[in-house]
Amino acid sequence: MEQTHLGRSGLSVSRLCLGTMNFGWTTGQEDSHAIMDRAHDAGVNFFDTANVYGFNQGKGSTEEVIGSWFASGGGRRERTVLATKVYGSMSDWPNDTFLSSRNVVRSCDASLRRLQTDWIDLYQFHHVDLRTPWEEIWQACETLVAQGKVLYVGSSNHAGWQLAAANEAARTRHFLGLVSEQSIYNLLVRDIELEVIPAAQHYGIGIIPWSPLQGGLLAGVLAKGEGDRRTAEHAQARLAEHRTAIEAYEAACREWGLAPADVGIAWLLSRPGVTAPIVGPRTMEQFEGSLGAVSVALEQEQRDRLDEIFPGKQPAPMQYAW
Repeated sequence: MEQTHLGRSGLSVSRLCLGTMNFGWTTGQEDSHAIMDRAHDAGVNFFDTANVYGFNQGKGSTEEVIGSWFASGGGRRERTVLATKVYGSMSDWPNDTFLSSRNVVRSCDASLRRLQTDWIDLYQFHHVDLRTPWEEIWQACETLVAQGKVLYVGSSNHAGWQLAAANEAARTRHFLGLVSEQSIYNLLVRDIELEVIPAAQHYGIGIIPWSPLQGGLLAGVLAKGEGDRRTAEHAQARLAEHRTAIEAYEAACREWGLAPADVGIAWLLSRPGVTAPIVGPRTMEQFEGSLGAVSVALEQEQRDRLDEIFPGKQPAPMQYAW
């Protein structure tokens, strides 16, 4: 598995990131442990989670599953670059949500307990908090870094101007600031090409795409016959909206002799600024299928054809102004 630096940092991470959102919820603990072991066997050392994951099994359940895996020893924690998140509500009380200094610090301590670890490699803001000033957010992060509880800080679902505001505020405090941004990015959803990616490249922020296959729409949904039988109602609506493009996409993949899921992830790996797409398997079979994408190198002609099927964005302001 190829490794790369996370943004401008010196931290080495695998070109695929294991997303754990299903662990402890749709994927049981034993199967989750097996997938994480397989990830290490394949050289995937970058794991992503969040404090709110667990859903109907209880928020925090996913972190607890990862913590029990770490506790089984064998150097599992030491070999893992662990990323988790803060922002989402963990209770009905008002201060257990968003990015106040209180919530950032206390949520970190709670995540550390659930994860059964002394430190978090990458602590991410799950969403932007427009009501809390960056000075307060960075003060909390500086405390956690000084205590050795957090090593790097990243963001998720932030706009380009918010990345700039965050890192300019960090600069005035002589603090490293954001080293990564986790955004939705795939062949169907390319909005971050407008301003997020240019801002990230300017500040040395690595892009970590989530939903690389747009909920399975780019994974060969038509060939698998899932369009009518297995997709949820909202997914069927999205499929109907993009059917013409997806038909052309799957036809191109057949012509190239490549699996659509591999093409979708390989395309992301070829994009400027991208560190590691997040693959979030429910089963071992799904995870095994994702591993093949790192060996696919798309030629320029193939990338051009994908741009014809799924037109992207020019960096702002070229997209909308001369």
